[in-house]
Amino acid sequence: MDFTLMAATLKKILPFILSLTGVVLFCFLTLRTGIHPILASLAKIGLNGFILLVISQLAVNILLGVAWKSSIPSISFLRLTFSRFVRDAAAACLPFSQLGGMLIGIRATTAGHPRHTTDGQPISWTEGVAANIIDITTEVLGQLAFIIIALLCLVGQADAGRFIWPLTVGITLLSIGMAGFIWTQQRSGNALQALARFLSKHISADWHDALTDNSEHFQTYIESLWDQPARIGLGAALHLLGWIGSALLTWLSLILLGAHCSFLNALAIEGAVCGIMSAGFLVPGALGVQEAGYVALGHLFGISADISLSISLLRRGRDIIIGVPVLLLWQFYEFRQLRRA
Repeated sequence: MDFTLMAATLKKILPFILSLTGVVLFCFLTLRTGIHPILASLAKIGLNGFILLVISQLAVNILLGVAWKSSIPSISFLRLTFSRFVRDAAAACLPFSQLGGMLIGIRATTAGHPRHTTDGQPISWTEGVAANIIDITTEVLGQLAFIIIALLCLVGQADAGRFIWPLTVGITLLSIGMAGFIWTQQRSGNALQALARFLSKHISADWHDALTDNSEHFQTYIESLWDQPARIGLGAALHLLGWIGSALLTWLSLILLGAHCSFLNALAIEGAVCGIMSAGFLVPGALGVQEAGYVALGHLFGISADISLSISLLRRGRDIIIGVPVLLLWQFYEFRQLRRA
């Protein structure tokens, strides 16, 4: 009984502990580097440079919408792309972990009127959950390939061993986990239905009932998506291009900040940071984890800490500039639907 109580208490306070740890780490890195050097580095970007980064990020985000559409042909491109924007904005701008962003993304996929597929049929909650599960699966597959490419770029780099081995172990574990997750989607309906019910419990009782009552439809729908492996593969390949696009953004940021770094080095930095952030996915917004990753990898390639922290802050800045209007638009859209109802 005491153990159960302790587990329940830990579940409640863990997000606060992780958030506080992230804030402390972020403050420590900032104070150690110095605020003035960071501001001086950011000043080199200028308004035009920052606008260029935001536009480039929008292009990458649209590519992610294309990747999702390639795997889910029955739902319109605009709905999937907007849902992807909402999902990413929630994860980046709200005090949620990646799981919280996924739950909001599911809501965005099914919300609004008309909630129709390309066949003119409403999008049910079961289909919304399945569509998001498929997108996250293809995204992680692309991410695995991206981290492997980054590791290859790290090979031969002086003092890179302290990153290569932990990332190799992480990739191995993530690959095993993804293999099991994919097998579950294709072979084990009961386990996947349990996952869907878990997701629905954290949003609304009505949606939980909808998933529970339509669990067979959920399994049938997700199996129909896996019956088109070429589409799944295309989605993973396009997600890989999206990850490479994020490396291009890092490279562009380094150039604008006045650092001398090749694209392959920028790809190695972004890929390794991506792997580090995946390990810290429970920390809301990866606060502190992202900054520590950029500083550690930047040091490996001779990039000063103020520039590395500036890269992280620029990434957060463009996420906020894009994410806040997206969330406001989504809330306005939801409010209109409530008034109509």
